[in-house]
Amino acid sequence: MQKDFFIYQAQTTKFAAGFEVEKAEGSYIFGTDGRKYLDFVAGVSANTLGHSHPKVVQAIKEQADRYLHVMVYGEYAQEKPVALCRLLAEATPPPLEVTYLVNSGAEAIDGSLKLAKRYTGREEIVSFKNSYHGNTHGALSVSGNETHKREFRPLLPMVNFIEFNNENDLDKITDKTAGVIMETIQGAAGFLVPDDGYVKKLKKRCEDMGALLILDEIQPGFGRTGKLFSFEHFEIVPDILVMGKGMGGGVPVGAFMSSKKIMEALSHSPKLGHITTFGGNPLIAAASHATLKEVLESGLMDQVEEKENLFRELLVHPKIRNINGKGLMLAVNLGSPEYTLDVAGQCMEKGLVVFWQLYRNEYLRISPPLTISKYEIRQGCQIILDVLNKN
Repeated sequence: MQKDFFIYQAQTTKFAAGFEVEKAEGSYIFGTDGRKYLDFVAGVSANTLGHSHPKVVQAIKEQADRYLHVMVYGEYAQEKPVALCRLLAEATPPPLEVTYLVNSGAEAIDGSLKLAKRYTGREEIVSFKNSYHGNTHGALSVSGNETHKREFRPLLPMVNFIEFNNENDLDKITDKTAGVIMETIQGAAGFLVPDDGYVKKLKKRCEDMGALLILDEIQPGFGRTGKLFSFEHFEIVPDILVMGKGMGGGVPVGAFMSSKKIMEALSHSPKLGHITTFGGNPLIAAASHATLKEVLESGLMDQVEEKENLFRELLVHPKIRNINGKGLMLAVNLGSPEYTLDVAGQCMEKGLVVFWQLYRNEYLRISPPLTISKYEIRQGCQIILDVLNKN
């Protein structure tokens, strides 16, 4: 299988692991080598409830027995997509009330940019340096790392970048700005959290200028920070909310959400302002609805802060410079990309899956399932410390 993987499947790097997966369950991935590996990455924050959560699997099976794809998005009323959108509306503060279901976080970013431009009649988008929003042309255009962008230019015009947490830069948001897009917690840059009061000031500037605030919650959403969405920590509500990754409990999905008034801008002049064949697919919606319902009802979000504190208590070592992040999205600074990659490899050899941050490879990513137990946290952290002690 590994040989065919490298021959027939397109690669994203020259150093893919090619690890052969047999099955995955709970907090563990099982390899064809007969070993089990504790997963501290959760499919890069995608497996909110761990691998193959029984309620998610059951929802998929029940929907598969009824019907799969029947019509392009937005034409037919189907039980699970409708139930998912209703539950999202009930679980989020006003004016968030209408959800557009798509296939990925990156597509949701593209849809949100189109919505901001269409609703305001403006063309400029303001984003943030070192931000990451995905790899479609639109999402890449508003991502803030030139190394990842330069070979794919030209990208979208009229995108300007400001510095995260720099209040002076807020003046660059003007009455020409259609929307400001920000990761509520910057992911690829090393899980950077907004300073106290910054998000409120950003929201106020957007309101004063008539620009829409788009918050990218693709990674911190669905309970990862102890709230359903991390903007709830900062006492504001975005005009457009973008989600993905952990929304589906392990299946590909994305969505953007807004008020009915704003979202209606995509339905006319022209009609079909955004269209997708498979967005809102009933099988995916069933998995997403089951995931959201479990996150809301299980009490898992109430455990996130305690689990974060346990990670921070255990991961103390002279080679750990600092730990960024919030909740169960933590970035452990090991000083250099080379050392971090080496540590990740040795952890894998010892049965622990860890990864690194896209832009800041010196940071070791820790984003386990919300369902991870304290015992498993202790077990995994001990492996990290053992590797650090030997190197």
